[in-house]
Amino acid sequence: MVLNSGSNKNDSHPKRIRSSQGADERIAFSDKPGLRARQAASKILAAVVDKKTSLDGMLDSERGNPTYRELSDADRSLVRAIVNTALRHLPRIEAAIESLIDNPLPPGARALDHVLVSAAAQILYLDVPDHSAVDLAVEQAQIDPRNRRFASLVNAVLRRLSREKTAVLARIETVPTMPSWFFERLVAAYGKERAIRIAASQLVPAAIDITVKSDAAGWAECLSGHVLPTGSVRLASFSGAIQALDGFSDGEWWVQDAAASIPARLFGSLADKTVADLCAAPGGKTAQLVMAGADVTALDQSSSRLKRLKDNLARLGLSAKTKETNMVDFAPEILFDAALLDAPCSSTGTTRRHPDVLWTKGPQDIEKLASVQEKLLRHSLGLVKPGGTIVFSNCSLDPLEGEAVVAKVLADRPDYERVPIDAANWPGLENAISPLGEFRTTPEMLPVPDGFAGGLDGFFACVLRRIG
Repeated sequence: MVLNSGSNKNDSHPKRIRSSQGADERIAFSDKPGLRARQAASKILAAVVDKKTSLDGMLDSERGNPTYRELSDADRSLVRAIVNTALRHLPRIEAAIESLIDNPLPPGARALDHVLVSAAAQILYLDVPDHSAVDLAVEQAQIDPRNRRFASLVNAVLRRLSREKTAVLARIETVPTMPSWFFERLVAAYGKERAIRIAASQLVPAAIDITVKSDAAGWAECLSGHVLPTGSVRLASFSGAIQALDGFSDGEWWVQDAAASIPARLFGSLADKTVADLCAAPGGKTAQLVMAGADVTALDQSSSRLKRLKDNLARLGLSAKTKETNMVDFAPEILFDAALLDAPCSSTGTTRRHPDVLWTKGPQDIEKLASVQEKLLRHSLGLVKPGGTIVFSNCSLDPLEGEAVVAKVLADRPDYERVPIDAANWPGLENAISPLGEFRTTPEMLPVPDGFAGGLDGFFACVLRRIG
């Protein structure tokens, strides 16, 4: 393994500490400030990329990664910044590292690869002193028996990356920021230019959108926000806890991405209508249905998720019937006027807030989930009365999980029809309505005024009606 030409020979050998105290000094050396945070970041990154582990679970303050839980709040924040940044830019970071090494790292050096990626993320994209990123990455290699022999390489590569940062960033700026398998699917679905824009949009963390009970303009003024075409209020960046903002404790609004608020709005008025929310937790859409006047029955197969839904509704001062069940086992005696099926999916439309999704999922997951969605949609068709309405939605960007599911189901169900969504009713989002009248948002949509982050989650939504 050889460093590409351009490295400083003196940089390739990190300072090694040796003394008669041996292990005792090594322990002191391993307690450098910031080292535990970097170790946690590398371990968590490895779990996401190599073991396909969800990032949210590992960053849970009570049940997450043990190393992460032991850190201070400031170090936890640093870990989140490193891991999220590394995942957002992973193909580019890997390309940068590869450009500085003649021979690829051996297959058994995956732990070293994650150390390099974590450090490179800090050097290229975070406001962290380069010397700290380099020093602590070398120390990680030194104290890990698997990586000790590569410590000089780590030092040389990262020092050169720091020196040549501007040139390296220019060299990798055209590398798509998504796994190749998914970027190719985006190109096939949306064309190359739009796929590039979608990929670039995930580099910007999602804004905070809220759904208000009433008076969106008033709450936008109160919270220094901006009213979106969906009726949501987008907040400008702020410091502090969301719970401390005006109106939260009073239950006047809830956090919900603008795109996620669309499906429930497609029903229009639901006064005196019975509605089944078939995959309801955590309850944002349930709250919308209740606010639209519906008598709602909310279903979820997870008791913990259903408890969360109940808690959220309680804070909002809203109520709905709840039922813990797998929706395919749900067979009500009296059919509903309407049903909302926000189906489980690959969540590839949410990478701005969940950059781990594309590294924990693969093509086989999309195919499997599309099959599950078809099964759920077919079951939901039998839950509404003649003339009843079903809204089918999910937060995937892949047409296999949206348009293809609806087309397949309608092909052999002549008793149902697609109800085209009128683009005139969605000023500002007209380009999100397909020729068939289905909603398809993508993350690069939705320009906003200066001072606000643009974009929204990728979402699919379609309205179906039972003919007879």
